This record gives sequence, structure tokens and C-alpha cells, in this order.
Amino acid sequence: MDKQAILSALTPEIVEKFRQAISLGKWEDGRKLTEEQRQTCMQAVMVWEHEFLGVEERTGYIHRPKKAAEDCDIGHDHHYPNKPEDEDGEKPIKFS
Repeated sequence: MDKQAILSALTPEIVEKFRQAISLGKWEDGRKLTEEQRQTCMQAVMVWEHEFLGVEERTGYIHRPKKAAEDCDIGHDHHYPNKPEDEDGEKPIKFS
């Protein structure tokens, strides 16, 4: 599944249900989340948050104040020198 297919299938309500299922380890109806479901939900939430939320609003965000000598804060590509990219400059999403 590519990024656009994932984004077109997700709504804020679905993302919130995924977050809750990940947090509780079970679905709303009480069925236990499998490890594969948990991983898939986490990846979907991350893709959606990256597209629609600011860095500070994303799950797992940790505020790190800038030091006086720094030009920028976390979040720029030069902080990730090993980030693989394709020819168009986009990183492919892989779901297991």
C-alpha cells in the first residue's frame, strides 16, 4: 500500500481508534490486538500524523529547547543523514 492509499483510507476518527487500540492492546469490542495489527496501526498513525500534524502534535514528540549556539531545532533532514530516498526524494513506506 502506498502513502496516498493509506492517507485516503484514514480519517481522524479512525486514527484515534488506532491510537486507543495501541494504547490498550485491544479493540473497542474487547478483542486483543495481534502484534501484526499493532505494528500496522502504529505505522498508519505515524503516516497520518506526519501528513496532517505539526511536529509538536505528533505522538512521541519530545520538546528539546534550542541551545543558544544552535541554528535549528530537531526535524530537519540534515539530522537524519542515513535517511534512504528514492529518485523523487521521497522515502518509501514499507508495511510488514
